Amino acid sequence: MATADTMYQTVLRESARHVTLDLRAVTFFDSAAIHAVVRLAQQLPGAFTVLPSRQVLRVLEISGLGEQGWLARP
Repeated sequence: MATADTMYQTVLRESARHVTLDLRAVTFFDSAAIHAVVRLAQQLPGAFTVLPSRQVLRVLEISGLGEQGWLARP
């Protein structure tokens, strides 16, 4: 929760054709982080990829987001 908004703002501040959010080292992923990732996916349609850790993937699957096109599978 403490870093979700910072992550969101940082990604949007940078100019890029495609953004890959590398979360492979993340061990805790809460609803604030889910919200930030979903907002980024909406802001960057077709230009956003998330590389999840096992824990992040599990949380996204439980949240019903496991089949999103922006979610890379290991």
